[in-house]
Amino acid sequence: MRYRLITTFLSLLTGLTTFAQSEEPIHYKITVPAEVDLTLDGTLTLPANLTKPVPVVLIIAGSGSTDRDGNSPAPIATFGTLKAGTYRMLADSLVRQGIAVARYDKRGSGANIAATMKVLKPQDHRFDYYISDAVGFIRQLQADKRFSKVMVAGHSEGSLVGMLATIETKASGFISLAGAGRNIADVLKVQFKGLPEEQRQLVYQDLDSLRSGQTVHKPALVALMVLHPLLQPAMISWMKYDPANELKRIKGPVLIINGKQDIQVAASEAETLKAARPDARLLLFDQMNHVLKNAPTDTTENFKTYTDPTLPLTAGLATAIAQFVKR
Repeated sequence: MRYRLITTFLSLLTGLTTFAQSEEPIHYKITVPAEVDLTLDGTLTLPANLTKPVPVVLIIAGSGSTDRDGNSPAPIATFGTLKAGTYRMLADSLVRQGIAVARYDKRGSGANIAATMKVLKPQDHRFDYYISDAVGFIRQLQADKRFSKVMVAGHSEGSLVGMLATIETKASGFISLAGAGRNIADVLKVQFKGLPEEQRQLVYQDLDSLRSGQTVHKPALVALMVLHPLLQPAMISWMKYDPANELKRIKGPVLIINGKQDIQVAASEAETLKAARPDARLLLFDQMNHVLKNAPTDTTENFKTYTDPTLPLTAGLATAIAQFVKR
């Protein structure tokens, strides 16, 4: 009986340290390219009954059609579609610790997939458009008196987007979640290193051409998912940036997070970012993978976690972010 009373009392205490929450929609009307008429939708989650300004974190999604929740209709090999719900879970965890969270469907994801395809052709896309969209949302949050500061958290590809948007807006701080430390051309070379020698060299040559700003008329078929002629202008615009160099330009505090079970962005990428920014805090979680959940080393089993929305985030991840944001 005494044990039950103690556990009930501890449960009540725990409840006192968490925050109820509310949600409201946010929007950003695209202004580039000028002829495009498209509005991006998002979700702002707040601790309920605010009596004073609180910090807010803007989460920027990773590559492809990943939406504000961390899901995508794109297939994960033969395992199904991405439905990890990572960003939704992270938002919920941070709000419970008194931090507001904003997240949005970037171009070509979530609620705007059909609209984006209608007004923006693949060959017209540029990496800089992702940056300008993030800047638009950050400036909205900076103008909102409910927030004491605006922090930016970019996941995977969104890490570089977040860096550049943080620099432009002078946001209060930056968090890199499984972000690359090197140019995307170098990252892709690692991903294609398992190809047979002749094919690998062809892919490497094509990537070097794009990095130098030159399009490839007959790209290697084995890497067409990134080298397709329609995608090359966007890839060239992405390859203009080196994350380690950009990270040095951020004025505020920086937190770098990666998982040692990440089979898409190795933990060594986070160490490269740390070397470029020695004053940053580096956290490497032993069991965490690319979708910020615990996963085994085996590639097949690791990928299976991408399609399981019931798996929780890696323990300690949200608390570490919350502590960084509040300090």
